[in-house]
Amino acid sequence: MLSLTEENYLKAIYHLSDGGSKSVLTNDLAAAMNTKAASVTDMIKKLSAKTVINYEKYYGVNVTSKGKNEALMVIRKHRLWETFLVEKLGFSWDEVHEVAEQLEHINSNRLIEKLDEFLGFPKVDPHGDPIPDNKGKLKVLPKIAIDQLNIGYQGKIAAVKDSDSNLLKYLDKIGAKPGTKLKILGKEAYDDSMEVLIDDHRVFISKEVSQNILVVE
Repeated sequence: MLSLTEENYLKAIYHLSDGGSKSVLTNDLAAAMNTKAASVTDMIKKLSAKTVINYEKYYGVNVTSKGKNEALMVIRKHRLWETFLVEKLGFSWDEVHEVAEQLEHINSNRLIEKLDEFLGFPKVDPHGDPIPDNKGKLKVLPKIAIDQLNIGYQGKIAAVKDSDSNLLKYLDKIGAKPGTKLKILGKEAYDDSMEVLIDDHRVFISKEVSQNILVVE
């Protein structure tokens, strides 16, 4: 059993390591957790003792296979709760992250399996992020931000990169949600802003916004 804080650290290591593909430096982990390096060092010792991470001096920390599965289970709970809050309780997608951060630490496998069934076994959460199944398998489709695409591209929004509430509120305002049709009409050489058609509505968006709207490659 991992504590709430240990689960948060493990999830952060999983995300920072791109799913375990690279090691994470302690300073980067400290920045992500908004804490001091000394606190990170203490937590690394605790997580190492529980065999959910590996630590190598000068190279950093990474999840073990056991740690990766534990992290995916926390992520699974988080994304299922976000889906429940939006679809069944009427929360907006910019409100749910903080609430799901609390709910993800409930340790009841039966509850989560019932929740998954109740929701109809969703594959993605309201932000377009894939939901791991009950075996910890995560189907990730390669995605690309629309600022990297050419004029004339047509497709559907697959996900959003950032969960910042202000960004999500803005995307909600212009109708840019996962599943929405999108076409790139033009780009400005001066500031890389874009003119796009979102569900037949013409919108001008900044480069920062276009970097956060993702489509499947």
